Amino acid sequence: MILGDLDVLDATFSRPDLDAFCRLDTLGLTVVGQQLDGGRAVLACRVAAPSDPDAEDRWGRACGGGSRPRDTVVRRLAHVPFGWRPTVLLVRLRRYVCTGCGRVWRQDLDRAAPARSKLSRDAVLWALKSLVIDRLSVARIAAALAVAWHTVNDAVLTAGRELLIADPTRLHGVQVIGVDEHCWRHPRGQQTRDVERFVTVIIDLTPVRNGTGPARLLDLVEGRSKAVFTAWLQSQTAAFRTGLQVVAMDGFTDFKTATSEALPDAVAVMDPFHVVALAGDALERCRQRVQQQTLGHRGRSGDPLYGIRRRLRTGADLLDPHQLDRLDAVLGIEQHLAVAVTWSVYQRIIAAYRQPDRGRGKTALTALIASLRRGVPAALPELATLGRTLHRRAADVLAYFERPGTSNGPTEAINGRLEHLRGTALGFRNLTHYTARALLECGGFRPALHRLLR
Repeated sequence: MILGDLDVLDATFSRPDLDAFCRLDTLGLTVVGQQLDGGRAVLACRVAAPSDPDAEDRWGRACGGGSRPRDTVVRRLAHVPFGWRPTVLLVRLRRYVCTGCGRVWRQDLDRAAPARSKLSRDAVLWALKSLVIDRLSVARIAAALAVAWHTVNDAVLTAGRELLIADPTRLHGVQVIGVDEHCWRHPRGQQTRDVERFVTVIIDLTPVRNGTGPARLLDLVEGRSKAVFTAWLQSQTAAFRTGLQVVAMDGFTDFKTATSEALPDAVAVMDPFHVVALAGDALERCRQRVQQQTLGHRGRSGDPLYGIRRRLRTGADLLDPHQLDRLDAVLGIEQHLAVAVTWSVYQRIIAAYRQPDRGRGKTALTALIASLRRGVPAALPELATLGRTLHRRAADVLAYFERPGTSNGPTEAINGRLEHLRGTALGFRNLTHYTARALLECGGFRPALHRLLR
């Protein structure tokens, strides 16, 4: 028989080995029969004969007496699906009875599956790989294995904690972290006041700063306060705290205070993402206030300022000439002068961060913070508030220019991935499960999992 230019009877081909193809040889099993049952493949198996005949468990474990075969039992295991066809292993196990004390035991199947497990060890690794690498939902994995959702969820979380999350080397080498808050639940009505909706997210930014890889999630901690972040830092080893050099954060003062007290030698950096966001929020509030004063409402379709709201938040160097002309036309109106001034400050902050020469960028931003501090007209309350915030956190804001690559932008990116995870799972109710799933999703475990699957 010829398949293209390849003769399938070529001597380089070997006889089919179903045990190797189904990876049952690694589980200590051998196939003795197969059947297609509806949409499933069923493989009848038995424990492979040990290489050492004396290793067969034929001795009583209690009294050391002899044993004799008693009967056989069948254990049912879900295995790795082939071609997305659920595969079931029917493993026939011998049972023995002790001739001395009458104790009964069965053949050891621990190599193939843990006690009381409904999944083979390969099936658990396949499910973990599908969740972490392929980012399938638990429901989709359960359907592929033809088992219950809770069976897959419990097995994957247990394996993920044991093989990946509990790795003692996971926190080694962390020098730069980012900290932010994240809303993990969106309850309605009375529940909003009865549950803790926020968690503190701790991110490893060291790979981003060193250019060796993406950021990764280190932990989620219930609550958002100085006490929560301080408790997490103090729960880590002294070596971990000593190795931390930089902590990137937003304008939340509790994170700043916790860093100063728990990590006196680390540098707090208020990252560009949140500085620009603060300026953008001031610009948005100014636009809404001016629209309210001039038109009696914050913004509707057809209003001049409402029509350029997105262009106001875009860097001027990214706008085309037509967009710049429209901005100039709207901001040139006398009643919109406050918006024009606030917009110019917003653009100066962006330009300082985009300055190729970090020294010049730092000088420009230092001068801007000083000008906002010296005095802002009463007609610009949004700029006055922004100036006070930037002056209070000036050391943290300017520290960015001395430590390139320290930004909480990757932290916000991971927050976005967590939002996607919650949507895929149709929400979470258990924070412990959510933390484990979040770590498996964003903990940077793909390389480690690839090594496990070799």
